[in-house]
Amino acid sequence: MKLNGIILTLPKEIKILIGSFIFVLSVGFYTGLLFVSETSSANPNGIEEQYLGNEEDEEATIMKFKKSEKEMLSIVHSHMLSMSIIFFLVGLILSIADLNKKVKLFLIIEPFFSVILTFGGIYFLWKGLLWMKYVVMFSGSLMTLSFTLSIAIIIFQLFQKHSSAN
Repeated sequence: MKLNGIILTLPKEIKILIGSFIFVLSVGFYTGLLFVSETSSANPNGIEEQYLGNEEDEEATIMKFKKSEKEMLSIVHSHMLSMSIIFFLVGLILSIADLNKKVKLFLIIEPFFSVILTFGGIYFLWKGLLWMKYVVMFSGSLMTLSFTLSIAIIIFQLFQKHSSAN
């Protein structure tokens, strides 16, 4: 079955459904990034401080405490489940886009690796592997880049005209 380019031939109603879903999903995704920016300063040391606390830092303006194991398991569990569903749905939509097969495969698969590295990395950082903050920063950035590129491709192709559309 040929999937490449089906998005261009979808009826207007389905394109509106997909576009609405992608818009709301993007608002939620980028709001989550704003939350990360507010809570961890979006840098490796801020990430470390968010999960390990800063009780020893006498100059800290906001006191943060090390997360409990229950909190960490809840964060990792909920994010891995929800992000896997998000990237599965985006991947399904991207699979019908008109795109180079290798680029498409990368954009479909990469976010799953980034989810594991990001949230697994956060857990291992909490366990004491401090260098994981760099893995978390890199994989989180790559995940965001993949999401943004995938969404841009989908939105662009939803607005493209096709001779047999409608």
